[in-house]
Amino acid sequence: MKFDATDTLCVNTLRTLSIDMVGQADSGHPGLPLGASPMAYAIWAGHLKFVPSDPDWFDRDRFVLSAGHGSAMLYSMLHLYGYGLTMEDLKKFRQLDSLTPGHPEHGHTKGVETTTGPLGQGFANAVGMALAEQMMAKKLNTPEFSLVDHFTYVLCGDGDLMEGVSYEAASLAGHLKLGKLICLFDSNSITIEGSTSLSFNEDMKKRFQAQDWQVVEVEDGNDLDEIDAAIKKAKRETEQPSLIIVKTHIGFGSPKQDSSCVHGEPLKPAEILATKKALNWPSTEPFFVPEEARARFAEQAEAGEKDRKRWLKLWKNYTAAMPEKAELAKAMLGREIPEKLFKPEDSFFDKPMATREASGKVINLIADALPGFTGGSADLGPSNKTDFIKEPGRTLHFGIREHGMAAIVNGLALHGGLIPFGATFLIFSDYMRPSIRLAAVMQTPSIFVFTHDSIGVGEDGPTHQPVEQLMSLRLIPGLLVLRPADAWETLYAWEVAVRSKRPACLALTRQKLPLYTQYREKITEGVKRGAYLLRGPSTVPTLELIASGSEVSLAFEAAAILEKQGIAARIISVPSFELFREQDQAYRNSVMIPGLPKLCLEAGRTVGWSDLAGPDSEAIGIDIFGKSAPAGQVYAALGLTAEKVAEAAKKMVK
Repeated sequence: MKFDATDTLCVNTLRTLSIDMVGQADSGHPGLPLGASPMAYAIWAGHLKFVPSDPDWFDRDRFVLSAGHGSAMLYSMLHLYGYGLTMEDLKKFRQLDSLTPGHPEHGHTKGVETTTGPLGQGFANAVGMALAEQMMAKKLNTPEFSLVDHFTYVLCGDGDLMEGVSYEAASLAGHLKLGKLICLFDSNSITIEGSTSLSFNEDMKKRFQAQDWQVVEVEDGNDLDEIDAAIKKAKRETEQPSLIIVKTHIGFGSPKQDSSCVHGEPLKPAEILATKKALNWPSTEPFFVPEEARARFAEQAEAGEKDRKRWLKLWKNYTAAMPEKAELAKAMLGREIPEKLFKPEDSFFDKPMATREASGKVINLIADALPGFTGGSADLGPSNKTDFIKEPGRTLHFGIREHGMAAIVNGLALHGGLIPFGATFLIFSDYMRPSIRLAAVMQTPSIFVFTHDSIGVGEDGPTHQPVEQLMSLRLIPGLLVLRPADAWETLYAWEVAVRSKRPACLALTRQKLPLYTQYREKITEGVKRGAYLLRGPSTVPTLELIASGSEVSLAFEAAAILEKQGIAARIISVPSFELFREQDQAYRNSVMIPGLPKLCLEAGRTVGWSDLAGPDSEAIGIDIFGKSAPAGQVYAALGLTAEKVAEAAKKMVK
């Protein structure tokens, strides 16, 4: 593509709209839009495959603004390319309930591929998107038909590449040869505190080359033709992801160009006018869009419509030529889940087993029914039991990169067509928390599998024994946390997770647990409702023993002791706080009877149980760090024994 004066006008339209948005809000980041607009325009005008009328078209190229503080630039593009953002929306930048919030929010504004702002996250999401494209292309494409054939572009800044999550993701991207991942690096050498040299002197070119990326350099970030040539070179490289290092000037054209204060401080009215004068802008009026620029943006948007029509024709021919493949594609693209996902006999689980072991069996059972189901572990596959047996190619090996794994899983889920999970020990959910939180913010159906979920880890000691993690995950709004009590609960917890339209965590044991096959009918429905009566006494109940996960078996042991002493206990399993809270009050009262004493049990922090179980409840748990010893000894040392539970229960009913 050969750029002309109208294209330069289009770039400056993006710049001026952005600084007007920030100026009107008196809040935001003018520096990036002024410096990086040529990059963004070069991608969208000359390379990006997109359809504003169908922003979710599957074979579109993905554009991720990892440097999400530059959101004004993205909103300007979405407005000009016809995604439905009006000029009034731009004028409401950063205001309550507007479509133009401070940082881009996926699912809130059409055309925003992922929620960004926490630096490095968008970069890592983009790695997941590119990996999804690669995996689906291998599964669905044929020599005659390239049904899945799109690029993932990401625009990032110095801050993104300083964050550890981007390093983890970049390392894996190079290893996996994600040739359709192209990152344009807005290299302006400025952060909030000043020059990047204050804290950073890495040679970015050498760093990415060492991670098996192709690196292309652009000396003038305002030269559209030079940027365009670099993108073309990146697209020709099929074996390596590409980093295009573009030297830019933060706050280009403004009186504050190349200074740290232009990063996140609005330009004053006089500075906005001075900037427009430096850009030879034809008007002093705010939010002015020249007609020739608007026409050029519309013309470029039309090209995407043609791409989509070609793809629809390809789909029609693909369907006619290979109907079985087409059915597979429909199932994956539509995230179709059979009404009856599981049909295992009672003998499917035939002995006590750790819920991580049960999960491993379920993962392979799900794989038979869901072709888009994929995932893996952060180098703990043998311990997490997450490897696919029949199809090893569906197992993802994330390496020891927990944070990167979680962000990549989010990218896989955002891309569509796959049902992804990532696994590690529960204790290391702390390494993943920013990505888990963003999954919840976006309501992305990512699945996180956490094994070794308590002091049952035993000898590895307090560094590896999660105590506060379960309750802290439950504190994240919109996140579904499932802690099953046996193999059967694990089976149905997995079903809840794969059917969910929100992110889900499974917390699974290292140690073996009893099987409750005799209660399978109750379990089948109970797990879906978050909590249920697992076993009721034959006489009028005296109290309720309420537990999750491995402590349900402890409740059974304590109930047996109490029964001998004439105290009848209801045993209630709580696989999910969130699902139980979503039930109507009548159901909740039927499970946890108001006025009946309730003793809650969990090998973790007790904070939060009274909120769920009510004022008639007490909790036994662990409010200190664990100890290094065999699991049984740790449970005994920390007071989680049937005898201690029975003793506490007796005090409640007297």
